[in-house]
Amino acid sequence: MKLTILGSGSPEAYVRRASSGYLLEVGNDVILFDCGGGVFDNLLRSGRSPSDITHLFFTHLHTDHMMDYARLVHAAWDEGAAPLKVFGPPPIALVTEGYFGPGGVLSHDLRARTDFVPSQEVWKARGGSLPRPWPTPQVQEIEPGFSYERKDWLLTSCEVPHAQPFLSCLAFSVQSEGKKFVYSGDAGLCDDLSALAKNADLLLHWCYRLDGEPAHPMMATLTPSPSEIASNAHSNGVKQLLLTHFRVHMDTEPSHTAALNNIKSVFQGAFGIVEDLQEYTL
Repeated sequence: MKLTILGSGSPEAYVRRASSGYLLEVGNDVILFDCGGGVFDNLLRSGRSPSDITHLFFTHLHTDHMMDYARLVHAAWDEGAAPLKVFGPPPIALVTEGYFGPGGVLSHDLRARTDFVPSQEVWKARGGSLPRPWPTPQVQEIEPGFSYERKDWLLTSCEVPHAQPFLSCLAFSVQSEGKKFVYSGDAGLCDDLSALAKNADLLLHWCYRLDGEPAHPMMATLTPSPSEIASNAHSNGVKQLLLTHFRVHMDTEPSHTAALNNIKSVFQGAFGIVEDLQEYTL
């Protein structure tokens, strides 16, 4: 498995970090976890095309995890790709219909591209045929405990505490050839996530605040600090821990040093803070 960081930031506008997006290549499949703002551009910067993506899994539907969804689907469609397989909590089907349905926000664009004769001629010149269908991503709404098996990999999931009851929020595990990758999504620590991350070769975990940073009591349990994340990872036998989702005020050299020192004090494996476009091999 090969992991590429396409977005390691937060909802905050920030030139150094796109919002959440992580690419996992397993066998012949190219899996995208979340598709926040800026992820599409980093996909191109990584040397890949929209049509390369075979599967898209959403942890939850906060905008910083799905803002580039429509752009990805539209661009892959324009490349003539097969319909993208999309998995996510409700209401991802309604969201998709709201983009690409007959009355969706992109319907005027799609009618122009498929019914306007000069646009049809451009499409034919590129090797397309008429009539040109609209984008039809294959959407499956999923619940905690969902699993998905392919020839080369097995995906499992669990619920994590984050924005309930307004959003359903998930974490994912992918196992392939004896290796295990786990992505927390945006998550407070919980027993289900601990079980999912047990003996993971690589745990990619969000980090919303630093150790010692004040937090409202209702937010504290939902936003574990680097030392809390690392202690939990150590207890669960995680081999490598990577922190992501860093906010702008956290992205300084002193903050990084403090976070890494706090991890080192309780975690024995490899660890780090990811950056956009970094690659890791499991």
